[in-house]
Amino acid sequence: MKKSILGCVLLCAAAGLPWSTLCASTLTDNVLSNAGTLEDKAIAWRHDIHQHPELGNQEYRTAALVAEHLRALGMRVETNVGTTGVVALLEGGKPGPVVALRADMDALPVQEQTGLPYASGISQAYQGEHMPVMHACGHDAHVAILMAVAENLAGYREQLPGSVKFIFQPAEEGPSDYVYDGERFFGARLMVEQGVLENPGVDVIFGLHVTSSAPTGVIGYRGGPIMAASGDLHIRVQGRQTHGAQPWNGVDPIVASAQIINGLQTVVSRQTNLMPAPAVVTIGTIKGGNRHNIIPDLVEMSGTIRTYGDEVQQQVNNQIRQTVEHTARATGAEAEVTIVDNYATTVNEPALTERMLPTLKRASGGRVFPSPLVTGSEDFSYFAQQVPGLFFFLGVTPMENMGRAAPNHSPEFLVDDQALITGIKALSALTTDYLTASP
Repeated sequence: MKKSILGCVLLCAAAGLPWSTLCASTLTDNVLSNAGTLEDKAIAWRHDIHQHPELGNQEYRTAALVAEHLRALGMRVETNVGTTGVVALLEGGKPGPVVALRADMDALPVQEQTGLPYASGISQAYQGEHMPVMHACGHDAHVAILMAVAENLAGYREQLPGSVKFIFQPAEEGPSDYVYDGERFFGARLMVEQGVLENPGVDVIFGLHVTSSAPTGVIGYRGGPIMAASGDLHIRVQGRQTHGAQPWNGVDPIVASAQIINGLQTVVSRQTNLMPAPAVVTIGTIKGGNRHNIIPDLVEMSGTIRTYGDEVQQQVNNQIRQTVEHTARATGAEAEVTIVDNYATTVNEPALTERMLPTLKRASGGRVFPSPLVTGSEDFSYFAQQVPGLFFFLGVTPMENMGRAAPNHSPEFLVDDQALITGIKALSALTTDYLTASP
């Protein structure tokens, strides 16, 4: 049963306690208790969204579903933010801080192989091609959880000492309609540029990500850096074409590329201080030539760079350029290096993490663990650059499947529906505990 503000005030007075001591606990008790009534709804929403996935900046159906739900809860809703994003404001009955909660909506160009009764049969345009689409990273769970959190908190609107901004973000995995060139922003970065954290100004932001690497309902947390910065690496090695039987008459960009790839391994192993945090440089594609006995003019390579912290990111980028360019020249070739830093390091504000850890423990029944550094990347990082943020992981793999579960981004990736309730409780309680404990 929901307790009124007057009732809570009387309880506080009778106990000789301030509002922030007893009433904060009362409000959080209520949202935690009420979360269970929304579990079936959240599961149904997730199945529906999973069956109808949409790529970055094409989340029209998902956005419409979210916007309709938020309007029905009486919120002020803005659509088409950052292309297809949805933002809603829940104004509490008392003045106070503004908490933002974020969920990403987009899926991936992956052919689903789960065999689920609600498996995706959708395909969409992706970078000029028609591709199968799947929620292979669990964003369907994120959306369903936050929709349930919105309904949960809306039921206690008059008791909230502050406001809650719900951010449903497109294109966390990147845009599907063009190749990102570093000049045009997308996803969280575009929403920040368009003022999503303003009017009213956000004081703190919370978000979560499901993971198959942890058991169902277990929460992973970490203060400070938690997910890596990500850079796209593109290399063009220019040689001079000649017959494969007469390599001395040209410049072989394939041999130069092989030496460049070997040299790049020393950027991490010999040129980067790995004591504070790891770094990764990976070449994922290499294309050159079209016949076995012709040395081509050009080889093109692409890869990814993962680091922690802006200073290390720029150091590694500079070392890559130097290694590639000098190695190419040593063979007589020339190399052009393009690096697009498209995700920053996701950093949890340490004091905020420590402050909210008891809430995460309570919401999960004490099932929390300190997360290791994760070399995956997240554009939640751009929100957390602007305001204090806390981003945590939610396990979605039944214990009996641990060690055998397909990873995120796999065509066989699965979400255990029993994890959703923990996500609903965690985001709801983080909000109420933060609002009621703030001066």
